[in-house]
Amino acid sequence: MSLFPNEAALRVLETRRSVPTSQLAEPAPSETELARILTIATRVPDHGSLTPWRFIIFSGDARHQVGQRLSAVYRLEKQDMSPERLEKFADIMTRVFTYAPLVILIVSSPAPDAKIALREQELSAGAVAMNLLNASHASGYGAILLTGWAAESRGAALVYGVKPHEHIAGIVHIGTPTDIPGDRPRPDLANLVTHWTAPE
Repeated sequence: MSLFPNEAALRVLETRRSVPTSQLAEPAPSETELARILTIATRVPDHGSLTPWRFIIFSGDARHQVGQRLSAVYRLEKQDMSPERLEKFADIMTRVFTYAPLVILIVSSPAPDAKIALREQELSAGAVAMNLLNASHASGYGAILLTGWAAESRGAALVYGVKPHEHIAGIVHIGTPTDIPGDRPRPDLANLVTHWTAPE
């Protein structure tokens, strides 16, 4: 018998792993499932109850529409690239949101005039991202958090409707796994954990 009363929940957390976008297919979470996943995602530390984050959801044809706009912005921002490389990566941008059936942008939206440190507010957005991944996994879906140009470009941010004081904390792709990849090596706690003692 397990020592832990919520063994099943712990097992879910122990088995979460990122699923590549190439292995995320239909169906995506239903509206009801997504509402619950997002509700769980927001149960995070939030000093001052500022809610310094929000979501932008891309599904259906919106994924293709945003891709076309991202591709155009990429061409404008990367004119120093060779024409061949520019076309290659601009073409990738047209498809970057279409690999999985559901894409969620986690927007870090700090309250600039709040007394709470900016770092704390941004960490809260990171906690939202992790909760979103865990809730997706617990709901039977696969997910992965990605960043890169689509998360870092201010031109791309304008396409999404991200405000000047905001930035993208992560882009989460969600779908039904077509395969479960093998687990990767995990950190050795012996190399990470120390127990502080007062100096003599």
